[in-house]
Amino acid sequence: MGAPARVDPVRDHLRGLGAALASAERHAAQLEAWGVELAARLRRGQRVLVAGNGGSAAEAQHLTAELVGRYREERPAYSAIALNAETSSVTAIGNDYGFDEVFARQVRAHARAGDIVLLLSTSGASPNLLHAARAGRLAGAATWALTGPGPNPLAEVCDEAVCLDGPSPHVQECQLAAIHAVCRVFDAIVMDEEGRSS
Repeated sequence: MGAPARVDPVRDHLRGLGAALASAERHAAQLEAWGVELAARLRRGQRVLVAGNGGSAAEAQHLTAELVGRYREERPAYSAIALNAETSSVTAIGNDYGFDEVFARQVRAHARAGDIVLLLSTSGASPNLLHAARAGRLAGAATWALTGPGPNPLAEVCDEAVCLDGPSPHVQECQLAAIHAVCRVFDAIVMDEEGRSS
C-alpha cells in the first residue's frame, strides 16, 4: 500500500481563493456601480454606515478607514462609520436590548435619507444585520449587502447585494478585494471631480 498523498494546505488554500476571486469577478459591474454611487452620495455630504460580525467586522472597519483616511491618493476625508467599532454602544445596546439590536439601534440614531447602510456577512443570515437592514430602509437609506453565497436572507432584505461564492474564509478574503475595488472607483471619481473644481 502506497503512502497517503501529502496534503499541501497553503497551495490548497490559495487555489481555493483563486477560484473564489474568479467567481467574484462576475460582480465587477455591480462593484463599479457601488463605487460610483458611493462617490456621488459622499460628495453630497451623505455618509456610509458599515457593519459586520467577526472577520466581516474587520472588513467593515477597513472600508471606513479607507474613506475617512485615504485609499491611495491624497484627497478629502469622507464620512464613514463602522458600527461594530463603537464598542461602548455595542456593549450597552447588547446589554440593554439584546445582541440582535446592536446595529439597528445605531442605524436608527445615525442614518438619514440618502445615506448608505452597507452590511457585510459571510452567511447572509445574521439577525443583527437583518435588523440593521430593515432599520436602514425605514430611515430612507440605501441598503447594500456584501455576503457569501446567495440567495440568503440579508441579500433579499437589502436594496442591492453582491453575493460572493466560496467557503467563509474565502468570502472574507474576497470581501477585502471587493472593498478595494470599490475604493479604487471611488478615488478615481473623487480625484477627477476635485481636479475639475480646482
